[in-house]
Amino acid sequence: MKLFDRVLKRLVTRGQLTIHYHDGSKISVGTPDPARPSLALRFHDKRVPFDIIKDPRLGMAEAYIDGRVSIEGGGIMELISLIRSNNAWESGKSISDLGSLKRGFKAIRRKLWAANHRSRSKANVAHHYDLSSALYALFLDRDRQYSCAYFPDADNEAGISLEQAQEDKKAHIAAKLHLKPGMKVLDIGCGWGGMALYLHRTCGVDVTGITLSEEQLKVARQRAEEAGVADHVRFELIDYRDIEGPFDRIVSVGMFEHVGTADYRTFYNKCRDLLKPEGVMLIHTIGRIDGPGITDAFTRKYIFPGGYIPALSEMIRGSEGTRLMVTDVEVLRLHYGLTIREWYKRTLANKAEIVALYDERFFRLWTFYLAGAATVFEHGGMVNYQVQYVRDRRTLPITRDYMLEAEAALRGR
Repeated sequence: MKLFDRVLKRLVTRGQLTIHYHDGSKISVGTPDPARPSLALRFHDKRVPFDIIKDPRLGMAEAYIDGRVSIEGGGIMELISLIRSNNAWESGKSISDLGSLKRGFKAIRRKLWAANHRSRSKANVAHHYDLSSALYALFLDRDRQYSCAYFPDADNEAGISLEQAQEDKKAHIAAKLHLKPGMKVLDIGCGWGGMALYLHRTCGVDVTGITLSEEQLKVARQRAEEAGVADHVRFELIDYRDIEGPFDRIVSVGMFEHVGTADYRTFYNKCRDLLKPEGVMLIHTIGRIDGPGITDAFTRKYIFPGGYIPALSEMIRGSEGTRLMVTDVEVLRLHYGLTIREWYKRTLANKAEIVALYDERFFRLWTFYLAGAATVFEHGGMVNYQVQYVRDRRTLPITRDYMLEAEAALRGR
């Protein structure tokens, strides 16, 4: 426990955290701070500190999920926020490097988890996206947008709803696609169909959405039928490597995280082949700030097996040599943190329904996942990238004015 005490003192200096060990002893670290809650953790067995030292994120996650740790003075969001705000990316400190026996294995592990081969892609997607559709309905917006929304300011002082922020995200993306009525659009990783339906409704384009999730496919097709647009908005259960073109535009939101670095060149080559000569593609993805890394053990095991968050350098390297030109890059820094905090609030508000769908253990797992995800955008090394590509440098206007004009018009509708 002495080693654990030393780590704690390094982790928390602003705000106060008290640990009650299984043997009755306790330690308090940090100093009270009006801006941060004073929290206490109770370890219900003697293995907890050792598990956390061995792998901070997975060890803490499993102890919390299994009920071996309880939190007083707040919840899991407050705890992870306290720790991450004390070790913000800007400070140069890193929680994940504590213990550092793992550093030498990073390159090897990165290679092992880099590929998302065709044989396991569908199973990896099903692990997360084929959870009950009722679960997602309980915490997402009405359109079931499972990616970062677009907020007007860092603290959402404007007070816009999650629903409006997701509508604004779709307008922001549509504006970058420079759409014209009658165009054919491919939506790679279409989710429950919201983006495809939006693009058809607001821009008059025909959209083909593809997914590897049977649950998402079922909902998306039903929504298209109910809207009476199934002849213009089609959804298919198919790997992006097997779709046939051509398309005027390609959009992919929240799917690139599942491609795997070993397949980036395959992805970009395929997209180039699918695009018409004057085609445009927009990729929206979570991204790393600090360059290539590895997917943490908790995420690999419980949330996104086979998933990997790309660095911008990896995205660009993957597309180099494919004759796709990068024409615009935007970094969304805090939008996802704001989004996930809204998901977290709705998850807490619907606890009884989620526990009824699954159980208490799943509820703790899900809240740990959301709390970790929100705070990594607020204090850690993750952002969102929107990267625009073309085949022909003359396809788009040479200033960004067209984006602003199109976005304003879409929001006006």
